[in-house]
Amino acid sequence: TQGGKSSLPDDHPLNMAAVGVTGTLAANRLAEEADVVLAVGTRLQDFTTGSWALFKNSGKTIIGLNVQPFDAGKHQALPLVADAAEGLAELGAALNGWQAPAAWTDNAASGKKEWQAEAGKVTASTNAAYPSDAQVIGAVQRAIGSDVILLHAAGGLPGELHKLWQAGAPGSYHAEYGFSTMGYEIAGGLGVKMAKPDDEVVVMIGDGSYLMLNSEIATSVMLGLKLTIVLLDNRGYGCINRLQMATGGANFNNLLKDARHEIMPDIDFAAHAASLGAIAEKVSSIAGLETALAKAKDNSKTTVLVIDTDPLVSTDVGGHWWDVAVPEVSSRPQVNAARKAYEEKRRMQSVGD
Repeated sequence: TQGGKSSLPDDHPLNMAAVGVTGTLAANRLAEEADVVLAVGTRLQDFTTGSWALFKNSGKTIIGLNVQPFDAGKHQALPLVADAAEGLAELGAALNGWQAPAAWTDNAASGKKEWQAEAGKVTASTNAAYPSDAQVIGAVQRAIGSDVILLHAAGGLPGELHKLWQAGAPGSYHAEYGFSTMGYEIAGGLGVKMAKPDDEVVVMIGDGSYLMLNSEIATSVMLGLKLTIVLLDNRGYGCINRLQMATGGANFNNLLKDARHEIMPDIDFAAHAASLGAIAEKVSSIAGLETALAKAKDNSKTTVLVIDTDPLVSTDVGGHWWDVAVPEVSSRPQVNAARKAYEEKRRMQSVGD
């Protein structure tokens, strides 16, 4: 899950990484086949369960280990009401060295290898004028590595980072995604830096969230608490625009070009960040971003790097269905087609079994 992503380092051989709507091929393949699902500290919400269409094994048992009885017993799970660490310790002792069959572990290892190859393709460098979010993530990972705390919150980045970011250690991945809170990113990053001043903190944020809340840049400079902020400017709310299109809708009021305007906004985010006291630069390419990130490592104060990105592209590989209702009646053929596909997908759900 988003909350548990860095529980194990990404390079652990049995860590299949993200599961669910924004999950990896490897994790979701195992989830579909699993006969026992141990849900630790999760509310089993729609993103985790693929809107209850992911766990396909009809004979599965769900074990809910949670301090909240309501969450522990969701969907007829076997509830274990306990602290996660204490509960896992007792379960581990009770298992007495039991291990999954070798075939299952081998299946997991091959799935992880396949996913890593696919992820490498979508995060590879590019000369495109408007790179994808995934390609920016790849640049950040290559330039800075995994020995940082990565923070994000809203828009398309949570889905892309959940799939693609390679967390280096427990506690190194911080997502405010319970409410997909736009504007949390920079303030949250400052809070993380205050708690762990010796760690490098990297904030990834879209232009929409930046416009909502950015004043903690000035605070971070004043306090001498350096953040590295990567601002992806897709000129609007690209994530919601993609969802609008995926449900058959026409582009409307999400990207700036599609919204009502007399003058098209052309915001100089680098100049704005510099006015708040940060070191700031707008880069024009993935290569330029990697160079700027390498330099940012040695900067003594908050650094903001801005790059224009493609608002229409997201990572298709991996993931799972998400139950977003589509109108039953529409004059648009695209909506009618999306409704038909939606009704077919809903048949995969196994709510409450």
